[in-house]
Amino acid sequence: MHLMRVGAPGAEKPVVRVDDRSYVDVSDLVTDFDEYFFGSGGIAALAEPVAERIAAGETESFGDQRIGAPIARPHQLLCIGLNYRDHAAETGQAVPDEPILFTKSPNTLVGPNDDIRIPRGSTKTDWEVELGIVIGSRTSYLDSPADAAAAIAGYVLVNDVSEREFQMERGGQWSKGKSAETFNPAGPWLATPDEIPDVLHLGMTLDVNGVRRQTGNTATMIFDPFFIVHHLSQFMVLEPGDLINTGTPPGVGMGFRPQVWLQAGDVVELSIDRLGTARQNVIGPR
Repeated sequence: MHLMRVGAPGAEKPVVRVDDRSYVDVSDLVTDFDEYFFGSGGIAALAEPVAERIAAGETESFGDQRIGAPIARPHQLLCIGLNYRDHAAETGQAVPDEPILFTKSPNTLVGPNDDIRIPRGSTKTDWEVELGIVIGSRTSYLDSPADAAAAIAGYVLVNDVSEREFQMERGGQWSKGKSAETFNPAGPWLATPDEIPDVLHLGMTLDVNGVRRQTGNTATMIFDPFFIVHHLSQFMVLEPGDLINTGTPPGVGMGFRPQVWLQAGDVVELSIDRLGTARQNVIGPR
């Protein structure tokens, strides 16, 4: 199942994607794809009515409607740094012994085709195509990585936009370079795990102004999604609807020589196999 949300910011309605052109409206069945929905078994409950509506031809066209992030604002947005061996190498940093954890403000979450706004004072705004994990049930102290599969509601395409000066040169925590408004475009859809035959074999790309910058595959992850969820559950309670960004492959602007940064007027296009494509225009500061 592919969960999506369509409509104006703050007024999105929950739908289930049928194909590139059409969807089933489920806003009469669920309020939103939020903590309550995921935590109450909402995905399983939708299967039968969605199938019935598709069979009856009760579908609607996407048309030119805005696509929102496929989940409502999460309780927390967690991120794993340096989680691809080839990305760690391009940044000149050591492969970590255990996951590097940082947080982003949950209000960074925007739709997959919404604008990226460069923050005030920024000189080093960067891109990062990432696989996002959405948590499906309240989770803590998992016994093993194998147990994590049951706690995952699905996966989503994410751009973990970053301001590298704020992140690396201003002291304190990485969150300072990760939490500007619009810094977490996500979607177009959340794919439930049954839609992903092998989460560790997904191709990933990101282009800036039509130039390929990132080419990667989840096969080069250091810590896979199940390890990550198990690991985080030892330190905190994961809530339904929480989003975890799992790191980026090589090709970020920081890794080029000379380095390359996003500028107003740029266009970022990114994709992950089975998770769709996204396109963001870059605009200047407020």
